[in-house]
Amino acid sequence: MSMEFNSENFKKEVVEASKEKPVLVDFFAEWCGPCKMQGPIVDELAKEIGDKAIIGKLNIESTEDVAGEYGVMSIPTMLVFKDGEVKETMTGLREKGALKEILKKYL
Repeated sequence: MSMEFNSENFKKEVVEASKEKPVLVDFFAEWCGPCKMQGPIVDELAKEIGDKAIIGKLNIESTEDVAGEYGVMSIPTMLVFKDGEVKETMTGLREKGALKEILKKYL
């Protein structure tokens, strides 16, 4: 299962943790149709990747500050963090295989 990120844990669980292993963050909202399709894909990827990477979701409605800080304007948007920085930005619905390929570059 993927993690749930929020304003309180984002710095520690994403930015700091990405110094150890890559972190994929799925920015979503409950009302977003494509986000509802992306969610289960992100959960499946989290199961497959296991502890090689950290994979989680961030609800932009309750964490507008974080979404704003990273310039997330449309959803779903996924960011890959490594070494404390954003390395990849993907917008729109993505298949599991494509996400996995991008993450592999940072494992």
